[in-house]
Amino acid sequence: MEKDIFDILDDRSRRVLNAVVCCYIDKPDPVGSRFVTRKYSFGFSPATIRNIMSDLEEMGFLRQPHTSAGRVPTDKGYRFYVDSLSGAGEAGRAPEVTPEFVERFSRRLDAFRNDVSAMYSEVTTTLSTLSNCVSIVLPPKAGNTTFNRIDLIKYRGDQIVALLITDEGIIRNKVLQSDPMITQDDLNRLAGFLNAEFSGHTLDEISQQLLSRLKREKYQWDKLVSRAVSIYEQAMSASQEDIFVAGLYDVMSMPDFSDLSRIKELSKAIKEKHEIIKLLAELSKVDGVQVVIGNENPIEGLKGLSVVTSVYKEGERPMGIIALIGPTRMDYSKTIIMVDTIAKCVSRTFDD
Repeated sequence: MEKDIFDILDDRSRRVLNAVVCCYIDKPDPVGSRFVTRKYSFGFSPATIRNIMSDLEEMGFLRQPHTSAGRVPTDKGYRFYVDSLSGAGEAGRAPEVTPEFVERFSRRLDAFRNDVSAMYSEVTTTLSTLSNCVSIVLPPKAGNTTFNRIDLIKYRGDQIVALLITDEGIIRNKVLQSDPMITQDDLNRLAGFLNAEFSGHTLDEISQQLLSRLKREKYQWDKLVSRAVSIYEQAMSASQEDIFVAGLYDVMSMPDFSDLSRIKELSKAIKEKHEIIKLLAELSKVDGVQVVIGNENPIEGLKGLSVVTSVYKEGERPMGIIALIGPTRMDYSKTIIMVDTIAKCVSRTFDD
């Protein structure tokens, strides 16, 4: 939040705004001044709180859904609240995420060290159960992973299967068009060249090296090596990153999703997934927990929802991102620490 917007509120207004947000998160009913007075020991009269809430409405932090009703937070109000949490170090109240839980969960992830698909499924299931939100894991981009080996298998007359394995345990396979005259012995030689030359390098590094060497030695490279480069590029091209999702049906039970159109929009965004992948890829460029609230979302189907994300890493190298999608009324103080803690657990799995 811009500093001048944050400073526009005095201490009393900040306290009342955060109180309204907390009350509405606890129970999705419009919040009245008398309720705030009874629940919080501010030392203000109901009339004073009512005037403060009226001022907050004029400034766009609250809105009144019906005449004579209480008030509910706007996206701007939630943004102020979330930034207040991070600024005051308050985003850490998640009783579900105890040291004992972290230890148990980390041990479970260790059991999936050689099966990252199972690990990501465990992560999304656990996170959605803890939060009652939709959880998503975006696996590492191909360019961030470290090449271990590639196997090439003759499939049909003009097709081969490329099986790519990374040091992180990620396995990708793809059916490629090929010269029908190529034999399995030729494929073994092609794979042998790639494995001997590039094992231990990231896939981005390999692409740069291949391009550089091809320019430098293009008149010296034999047909076999050129073919190996072509097959590698095919194996790595046009592969849409997958996403792991859990919790879509669980979130339907929340009162915020009584409007079925919102569920349909969220389901459509997840099914089409390219927009979500694009959003998560953009958020993965920034360290720490990121929170996108309501209309801040560039995805139409997520306009009435919030997204909380955190990057997981191998050492200092970003690998992928973990996200929660839920109503703007989500308990940010809990979801922020949940996402951050789970991302750190996954990072430790890659580091070990």
